[in-house]
Amino acid sequence: MHSFLRAIGFSNVKDRLDLENLIQLITESSSEKRSYILQDGRTLAEITKLFSKQIGITVRGEFDKEGKFYMEHYFPYIKGSYMSTKEDVSIIKRVDTDAYTGMSDDVRLGVSLIFYLQNVVDYFDEIKNKKQLDRPYPIYLSALSVSGKVLLPLERDEKLAKSNSAEVQYRRQLISEAKKGNQEAIDSLTIDDIDMYAMISRRAKVEDIYTIVETTFTPYGSESDNYTILGTILDFEILKNEITGEEIYNLGISCNDVVFQVAINKNDLYGEPLVGRRFKGNIWLQGFVDFSFNNA
Repeated sequence: MHSFLRAIGFSNVKDRLDLENLIQLITESSSEKRSYILQDGRTLAEITKLFSKQIGITVRGEFDKEGKFYMEHYFPYIKGSYMSTKEDVSIIKRVDTDAYTGMSDDVRLGVSLIFYLQNVVDYFDEIKNKKQLDRPYPIYLSALSVSGKVLLPLERDEKLAKSNSAEVQYRRQLISEAKKGNQEAIDSLTIDDIDMYAMISRRAKVEDIYTIVETTFTPYGSESDNYTILGTILDFEILKNEITGEEIYNLGISCNDVVFQVAINKNDLYGEPLVGRRFKGNIWLQGFVDFSFNNA
């Protein structure tokens, strides 16, 4: 049973029978079907059904020669609306299933961005006549969450905000140079990290940690595409699952200046989301890579 089904309004799926009925509904009344013939003659297929605007479930598997479909796995998703980043991307097959993850470096986060790839068939189409991906692609990130809370915003000083923005830009330049092997940049980043640790340790004695840290993006647990985030709510809407009637918050989140959407069941979010407030929670990060994008 997929633990993130409740994030898109299927908290009532409790056992194998409920799941099989849901999978049958998706395969018999799908919103979209995509297929790709592999080199060994197998036909890979993605069968998708939307249950509200942007949220749905994709079933991935194979068709045999008689046209019978065999499911390999499925995943709930929310389709991202924001182009979160545009970088070179590496696609890696997971060991346990036919699922794929994408990995991209974004200096805004300071860590390698790893996400669950939503559009595998598009990926196969892209590499059909290529050995590797050879250019940056737009990546539309999104995420599902089953546990989150709303925090109050920080009081902002405009002059201080501009100063911090300049410091962030300078730090990103240092990170970019450090990745190229620039020793001066590496030393400068090391000194900055020591100073930051000392500042946080000093302020944490008299202040709450969430008044010091405005936003964060941190790997969480043993899965490479799970993160703990703290980000600012840019916009939000309430979606309703057309099958179960459950309500889902669709939150637009800015986290370390990376913008993406988070879907969470209304019953799983503690607090009332409003623009300017912050969202803190654990997420399963997904991504739609626009392989059709043309740089020309």
